[in-house]
Amino acid sequence: VQLQASGGGLVQAGGSLRLSCAASGRTFSTYAMGWFRQAPGKEREFVASITQNGRSTNYAPSVKGRFAISRDNAKNTVYLQMNSLKPEDTAVYYCAATLRVSITGWTQSVVDYWGQGTLVTVSS
Repeated sequence: VQLQASGGGLVQAGGSLRLSCAASGRTFSTYAMGWFRQAPGKEREFVASITQNGRSTNYAPSVKGRFAISRDNAKNTVYLQMNSLKPEDTAVYYCAATLRVSITGWTQSVVDYWGQGTLVTVSS
């Protein structure tokens, strides 16, 4: 599976962005999908995950209620809608795919495939 993330950019605090991650291959629907982010000088951290059928989602406490993950298996794409953005959301965002876990237990070590990252910058 190859993952291509897009949609990052510069936005003012309080604004919104939608990230997309397009996957190659015919097995996209068998993977649980997630998003991580890495801010400058910090460790990469989990942001959100979604099950293979898209019916269940999970979020980091820092983004719950502001971000929404979704997927379209017909388009081999996973999305991250980010609302009410804050300067502390500034980071490179990475999409991820795994067969090892479903909705919980997401750490960097369980990721099978990574996207290349897309930069989100939130100005105050």
